[in-house]
Amino acid sequence: MKQSYTVPVRLSEDLLRKLIYISEAEGRTPQAQFTLMLRNTIQYHERAKSKIPPAELAKIDVTPYADNKEE
Repeated sequence: MKQSYTVPVRLSEDLLRKLIYISEAEGRTPQAQFTLMLRNTIQYHERAKSKIPPAELAKIDVTPYADNKEE
């Protein structure tokens, strides 16, 4: 199983309310809806710009988030 990490995100009250509204309309939790939207944004970026090279991803240090790792 892939590791998952917790990344705190600051949202305005308005943005949070809109996320909750969309989540409920789509039958998802806010976390699942946020993850879906993030995946869609990444797919859009990779279609519009270019695929993110795995070698570049491997260079990114995720250790600052390791303390928040979920099993």
